Amino acid sequence: MTAIIIILIFVIGYFSITLEHPLKVDKTVPALIMAALIWAVLAVGFTSGWFNVIDSHDSVFNFVTGGEEALHGFENTLLHHLGKTAEILIFLIGAMTIVEIIDLHRGFEVLKGAVKMRSKRKLLWIIGTLAFFLSAVIDNLTATIVLVTLIRKLIHTRNERIWFASMVIIAANAGGAWSPIGDVTTTMLWIGNRVTAAGLIEFVVLPSIVCFGLPFLIASYLPAFRGSVSGNAEKEDVVAEKLLSSKTMLFLGLGMIVSVPIFKTLTHLPPYMGMMLALGVVWFVSERIHPEENFDKERRHLYSAHKALSRIEISSILFFLGILMAVAGLEALVYGVVNGEEVGTLRYMAEVLQSAIPNQDIVVMLLGVFSAVIDNVPLVAAS
Repeated sequence: MTAIIIILIFVIGYFSITLEHPLKVDKTVPALIMAALIWAVLAVGFTSGWFNVIDSHDSVFNFVTGGEEALHGFENTLLHHLGKTAEILIFLIGAMTIVEIIDLHRGFEVLKGAVKMRSKRKLLWIIGTLAFFLSAVIDNLTATIVLVTLIRKLIHTRNERIWFASMVIIAANAGGAWSPIGDVTTTMLWIGNRVTAAGLIEFVVLPSIVCFGLPFLIASYLPAFRGSVSGNAEKEDVVAEKLLSSKTMLFLGLGMIVSVPIFKTLTHLPPYMGMMLALGVVWFVSERIHPEENFDKERRHLYSAHKALSRIEISSILFFLGILMAVAGLEALVYGVVNGEEVGTLRYMAEVLQSAIPNQDIVVMLLGVFSAVIDNVPLVAAS
């Protein structure tokens, strides 16, 4: 009965996250409450002997028969899942901080030099190509924000901006899929050793190019992308003032993020260690470089990493913390028996799903369809 309560808490929390806009409650709130309640019920139920807990090594703990040793196993299971979650969060905090440091030094303004044409068709492909490759280095959401901001400065007609912004979203999602650092879901799989950087590139880069190229090829012949961009953007809007440090911080920041998979391959250390090194290097350079000609200490705080840290979305980090720990709770709860062995809730559900739908390709496609209406972070975490 207690196991059903835990699953019910997860389902209610999951739907609360999906319905955040109708409920007018930030999705971080149900995620945190859900995680805390799941582990609270799990702890009370375990010490009361209502059910067992399984760790990452498939060792099953029962408090009634195991006593203090079983309680120690429960605590280690919680710490293990917290540690795995922290790996992802530290990685994301590092990447987000580097991106914010680049933005503080107006590094993304350098990209505007690549978009000087007025032809809508050429502009479409230039913007799309930038979105495809930029989203593979920084996350696809940030790449979308950067390029939509650029579009707002280049195109003054709202209807035209909507068309270009829509295509940027398609390109950014396609670009983020083939890189281990391009999307939070691929990052989660990569850090969890479910995929490798080389494997992602080998098997996903060509489908990603097709997903990017085909819609853009079709869009090139649509009426919305014929002719020239209407409206005369003022010079100061098109070419925003760059800083002396703009190019340096852009290429250094992106270069250090790209170096993280290389660091992991060479050292076999977890990716968050490489991101810590990358952030340390970018932070050091940002402290030493002079963004302006007449630069003094009083203005250093405007370009400091401390300001960058204040700009990262902590609510997103806490959302990931909540949803990943909630899924970890389900993973730790022993729910059924498969081939004579007790297994966790997620493993049990996976076995049931495989029995119902033997074809794994169909399951993957169904998950893809569900991700269109359900937040893909908990979907990937649960699957």
